[in-house]
Amino acid sequence: MNEQSMNMQIRKFLKKVGVTSQREIETALRKAADSGALRAGGEVPLSMTLHIDSLGVSLVIKDTLEVE
Repeated sequence: MNEQSMNMQIRKFLKKVGVTSQREIETALRKAADSGALRAGGEVPLSMTLHIDSLGVSLVIKDTLEVE
């Protein structure tokens, strides 16, 4: 296994995930704020799930966004 190549491929995947996820979260927050469903001072729980079916990996990462 070529460690450098694997590292670069993982970084490319994570960059794609990060950029796409940020865009979706921002869009959802704007829509909720515009509709009045979300107000400043609130919190939004969120989670991200990573599945690697062929390797038997399933990981859930949870956090909370504070809306100012």
